[in-house]
Amino acid sequence: MTDTDAVPAAGPTRSRKRRTMSRKVKAILAGGLVLGVGAAVTLAAWNDSEFAQGTFTAGTFNLVGSTDGTTFTDHATAGTAATLGFTVNAASLSPTAVTAAPFAVELAANTTNNAVVTVSSAGTTGTVTQITYELLQTTTFGCTAATTGTDLVPAGTALTTVPGSVTFPLAQGTGGAAGAPVFLCFKMTAGAGLVQGQTGSATWQFTAASQ
Repeated sequence: MTDTDAVPAAGPTRSRKRRTMSRKVKAILAGGLVLGVGAAVTLAAWNDSEFAQGTFTAGTFNLVGSTDGTTFTDHATAGTAATLGFTVNAASLSPTAVTAAPFAVELAANTTNNAVVTVSSAGTTGTVTQITYELLQTTTFGCTAATTGTDLVPAGTALTTVPGSVTFPLAQGTGGAAGAPVFLCFKMTAGAGLVQGQTGSATWQFTAASQ
């Protein structure tokens, strides 16, 4: 065999090696493409979330009173009760005399609810026998022995008591303003048996419940 005859014999062997290597490369590339597709699927799995939150703030509720129909302030305890200005000096009552005093209540500015007000007795001190009273709801501020209005407490009621379920409504204001006031009139009548020198006081409570 000559050297020339030996060369062609080697050619097919190298060719087969190249084809084998090419298939391996293609297989590796194909495997790489498969991995690449798998990675793309993972990236396409998107997530999204929504959140909701509620904020809760308590409203404002405040009942205030006035003895002049103009200046309204808190009188939150029996010890800080507003002093009613009676038309006849309550320190020198005589039998059958009638003395009267106005009062007003309203819901303070920024109050966020309407209310129902209940009137009750907060107690008496000293001697208040032979004195009865009447409580009226009036259309304007002011109170004399001749004032008329809607009876909340009927005339002749003992100063030591308040009948059950004495209530009236109060409306909240709008735009942050105070609500419309309710005007009241207390009338006191001294009985024929009033004792000279007796002295005492009575206190009423106005309790507002939000609606």
